[in-house]
Amino acid sequence: MSQAEDIESVDEDGVIESVSGPVVTATDLDARMNDVVYVGDEGLMGEVIEIEGNLTTIQVYEETSGVGPGEPVQNTGEPLSVDLGPGMLDSIYDGVQRPLDVLEEKMGTAFLDRGVDAPGIDLEKQWEFTPEVETGDTVEPGDIVGVVEETVTIDHKVMVPPDYEGGEVTAIESGEFTVEETVVELSSGEEIQMHQEWPVREARPAGDKETPTEPLVTGQRVQDGLFPLAKGGTAAIPGPFGSGKTVTQQQLAKWSDADIVVYIGCGERGNEMTEVIEDFPELPDPQTGNPLMARTCLIANTSNMPVAARESCIYTGITIAEYYRDMGYDVALMADSTSRWAEAMREISSRLEEMPGEEGYPAYLAAALSEFYERAGKFQLMNGGEGSISVVGAVSPPGGDFSEPVTQNTLRIVKTFWALDADLAERRHFPSINWNESYSLYKDQLDPWWESNVAGDWSDTRQWAVDVLDEEDELQEIVQLVGKDALPEDQQLTMEVARYIREAWLQQNALHDVDTYCEPEKTYRMLEAIKTFNDEAFEALEAGVPVEEI
Repeated sequence: MSQAEDIESVDEDGVIESVSGPVVTATDLDARMNDVVYVGDEGLMGEVIEIEGNLTTIQVYEETSGVGPGEPVQNTGEPLSVDLGPGMLDSIYDGVQRPLDVLEEKMGTAFLDRGVDAPGIDLEKQWEFTPEVETGDTVEPGDIVGVVEETVTIDHKVMVPPDYEGGEVTAIESGEFTVEETVVELSSGEEIQMHQEWPVREARPAGDKETPTEPLVTGQRVQDGLFPLAKGGTAAIPGPFGSGKTVTQQQLAKWSDADIVVYIGCGERGNEMTEVIEDFPELPDPQTGNPLMARTCLIANTSNMPVAARESCIYTGITIAEYYRDMGYDVALMADSTSRWAEAMREISSRLEEMPGEEGYPAYLAAALSEFYERAGKFQLMNGGEGSISVVGAVSPPGGDFSEPVTQNTLRIVKTFWALDADLAERRHFPSINWNESYSLYKDQLDPWWESNVAGDWSDTRQWAVDVLDEEDELQEIVQLVGKDALPEDQQLTMEVARYIREAWLQQNALHDVDTYCEPEKTYRMLEAIKTFNDEAFEALEAGVPVEEI
């Protein structure tokens, strides 16, 4: 169901009984779970989340002030879906895929009116369609039937929808079409357009999930060098306020070598999303030199927007990511932050008077997080190709307490953990990823790629750096008691080498034109240079040269 469907096209079949924030109850509503409904005289979009006898509970995606009992509720009979097709890249949406630039133009103001709506993609724009199959060819669900140049960077591949039967191509033409015009006709009677719809809470079907063997190159030395993430992997970035979660995610969105980036600002501050919206259109893509927005889709759901829309924006983003994955692209999804998403679930759950779990979060918090992260992965696609979704979720634990439920449940699911440290941030060490607490479970399966594409001794050099940092951590306890000068000369030299690793290699300036991105070859060469200094320095020490002169 297109969200822009005219309200008059659905029957009035319910009445509001009570309103509690974003939660509205209605009577006499003939509805099923997750149906989209329009609430009140203004037609505010909502979703059915509970049905008990004649009483239906709805979460409304907009502000409900002024809505009262007795107003109508209209059911569409369809679940919350996203419009999929060319035009999603270089777009900025809210949590339920309303294009913010279109709404601004429609209303003439930057502030959204309630009840205003627009389709997720332009239904009137014509796109140049180039067929990839011919009349008489047999196609199945997921097969690519044609290509559209969506942006200067990305070709949009028109596919047979996954819920189609498929069959023999009886008619296909090239030329300019709108997304709702038929471009392919099948012997089964099915017609294929460039536009698809898909329910956001249902994962798009794919083939087998495979073990990822290629890294998502981020251009950040501490992540590529020590704690790599695989294409198709999952990662969490927990950290207290001010530790650099948003900047770290923005760096990943800007510089990672994914084909497509879906960036979800879930409940974050408006000024942080403004920075993303202003920066991304101006930045060149390091992979192609074209504008970065040409391969990016932004979902802006700031902290002052309704909590129900915040709860749905994560699903909107992952569904868009799955659509591009089905075309065979490697997609990177940034969710900033999943804590705000969990807080939205907690608020709605409390208004529903559900039994609370730990710290008031709903008892199904772990299941909801698992359901989201499990939609990531490297997949064998229905059309025989391969595609991947890498998910990076920021977590904002109150007071930096990693023992709180959202962080702990996330850690049970993800395989890469980038722990941000407030002490490092205070010392102006960025990215403030704590090398003693962070880890990656992808290292062993990714080492063959690094060794064949960067350097044969990659894993050995990385392990040397880890050992030096571990030794420094142990020596720091002694230094705090007796001072650095009381250490033997070899341990003093180890401390100095560790300082080089920390300050020259792990530390990286996101705002510096040169240092903001570091390619894998340079990452290795920098660490190799420090190791060379280490080897020669210890040789000099053994030859009797004082450590002060070294």
